Amino acid sequence: MNVYLWLKAAHIIFVVAWMAGLLVYPRYKIHQLSATKGSELFDTMSDASARLRRIIMTPSMIVVWVLGIGLLAKNPAVFQFGWIWAKLFLVVCVSGLHGFYIKTGKAIDAGEATITPKQLKLANELPFIALILIVILVVVRPF
Repeated sequence: MNVYLWLKAAHIIFVVAWMAGLLVYPRYKIHQLSATKGSELFDTMSDASARLRRIIMTPSMIVVWVLGIGLLAKNPAVFQFGWIWAKLFLVVCVSGLHGFYIKTGKAIDAGEATITPKQLKLANELPFIALILIVILVVVRPF
């Protein structure tokens, strides 16, 4: 049994779950922004986004980090390549975006949103762009 391959498989599975959450969460919040605080739509989107955050997004992010660190510990030679540093930079950026989404979502829940639906739609594209770049870095290893 190759532990490294099992770690890698689990890492990819949880990356997919995390990315799914990061792509759906802002959409829930966009719908919530179009509703009046206290309305059925507002409350439904608030509840759905809170469950998504608690059950999928945050646990997946934690597992991705733990498994990623495990992969690096099993193969420390990878640090000699530039692509891993670029990947790690992007993962830190995506983690920061995760935090931004949560902070913004809580402000929307409180009726204190300072972000517009258009701005949130633009921010919603960032995780997919990061994912594309990360996959290219890991598969193609351009440097």
